Amino acid sequence: MSHSPHNFSIPVMGTGHSIDSPIRVGPYGINSVISIVDDLLVEKIRKHYCKKYDFEYNNIARNVEDGRARRITAYLDTVKEIVDKKFSAIKNQPFFEKNEKSKYFEMLPDSSTLKEKYNQLMSTEEGSLRDRLSCELSRMMNAGSIDVNIMAKVDKLNYTKGGAPMSKEFSDASAALRGYAKSKVSSSLVLSAGFNPRLYNYITEFKDFYRDAKGEIKKKIILKVSDFRSALIQGKYLAKKGLEVFEYRIESGLNCGGHAFPSDGHLMPSLLHEFCEKRDQLTKAVQPLIEKYYEENADGFPDNWEIIEPRLTVQGGIGVSGEADRLLNDFEMDATGWGSPFLLVPEATTVDKPTRQLLENAGEKELYLSGVSPLGVPFNNVRDTGSEQWHQERIEKGKPGSPCPKGFLKSNTEFTEQPICTASTQYQLLKLDEIAQSEMPEDKKEKKREKVLGKACLCDHLGNGALINLGILAEHRAPQAICPGPNIAYYDGEYSLREMADHIYGRSESLADEERPHMFAKEIALYVDYVDELAEQLDGESGLKKLQKFQKNLEEGMEYCLKIANSEPFQDENLSSISFTVSEQKQRLESIVNTYEERISVGV
Repeated sequence: MSHSPHNFSIPVMGTGHSIDSPIRVGPYGINSVISIVDDLLVEKIRKHYCKKYDFEYNNIARNVEDGRARRITAYLDTVKEIVDKKFSAIKNQPFFEKNEKSKYFEMLPDSSTLKEKYNQLMSTEEGSLRDRLSCELSRMMNAGSIDVNIMAKVDKLNYTKGGAPMSKEFSDASAALRGYAKSKVSSSLVLSAGFNPRLYNYITEFKDFYRDAKGEIKKKIILKVSDFRSALIQGKYLAKKGLEVFEYRIESGLNCGGHAFPSDGHLMPSLLHEFCEKRDQLTKAVQPLIEKYYEENADGFPDNWEIIEPRLTVQGGIGVSGEADRLLNDFEMDATGWGSPFLLVPEATTVDKPTRQLLENAGEKELYLSGVSPLGVPFNNVRDTGSEQWHQERIEKGKPGSPCPKGFLKSNTEFTEQPICTASTQYQLLKLDEIAQSEMPEDKKEKKREKVLGKACLCDHLGNGALINLGILAEHRAPQAICPGPNIAYYDGEYSLREMADHIYGRSESLADEERPHMFAKEIALYVDYVDELAEQLDGESGLKKLQKFQKNLEEGMEYCLKIANSEPFQDENLSSISFTVSEQKQRLESIVNTYEERISVGV
């Protein structure tokens, strides 16, 4: 596995927007993550790149045996071949010229050993020392990692053509895991969206996740987590099976892109503080379990092997170099993840031009936490996408919903024996008919209808931007959905990869709006917005207890944020926005809870 010389990575973004990011940024040493949810999409992208690089291409048909896993394996192997080819070409370029090799080194963080050696080389006169430094630097270069993401709980069981249930290893998540496990890549598997024991147990079937004779692991595990307790529980569960967690990736519950998984009001600074304080437990708790596994199931755990402390990284709403510096220095994180800003970097992501322009022009009002996901999980969205327009046109024609061409999010059995998707035409027509025949008041019927019609075909539409971007499909044939985080509101241009790297490392004038609130301030406001909406859905004393729990956790987090606000700011950090936001949102939060109490006291 390559070790990135950068202290940031590009997280997964939808099913399509980072689908080929390793091909784009990997040769420059930057780690990025591919979603392997949509095996039908990866097959189309593989065909495109095989044609572009003149590789042999054999179609893996949709109905072929174990097709999902085979398509994923074939795509990842193709990506690896391209990254290796492009990286090798850069590595073999000469120094002292303006070329891709100079770009590789100049984008590195100034604090890296590699960058220091490069600067030394640039100031060394011709001769044997310069030649030796050149060879040494070239040997030290690494490509970025081709990491993959599996949403652990998006694990639909599948059926044969005859309607018989298939065995569990053919479930969506298990087949995706198998596809990754059988690939040639040496990288990391990012497991997100919850704990799936069946999937975690299935990892044990593949030797690449275990140490080899040298004590090295070819495929490492990264867990995306929202709190320390969950991290420790999952880490110990895997350790009992001899599986080691390479990294815990901490993500904001709301200040992120894609699906949002809000906590009970635990703000990121409080969560990071706990991880920082208890970090050693993540090693101490698993070490005896790992050693015991190897003693019982292998040739023991040699003395020269070491249980490495897992990396801690953080992502969700980071927008300026100073915020990253605080996370790396004050909270001792090993790296940061920058997602949404890279949607505006064509060199890094596959976003079609109209959607990118939509993002460039989007402000706070255009970005919202929506109910479009068939998973029933809040989903970060932007208004007026091609997908939204397409769905509205179908509603107006009396054919709401989608034909459901892929079916990855089928989970509803209200009307059918086998699951169907809540964004499908089949489900929406059945549900609308049920609402029409109910005896509820008309205003409630209308709210129910809005909720039903609000679901979108994410399986298909999240990948369409990539297909348009690569020239595989025409825009009019491919409605586009996208899932930016709220952070995108503070960027308004199209940027080069180098510009974004310089922005992340604070080497240039900030690309973000100078009025942009601090990431910690933004998260506070997002959580109070969430509580406000939640209060409308809750009922009775149990609802009050839930709101009070949110209030307690948020107020504790706000107090901690105030301490940060009174500290010395890093470059471009808008610390003053934290104090203002705490004052404003604390009052607002109190008003929401008080209003709810009054409501239930009079029985409304």
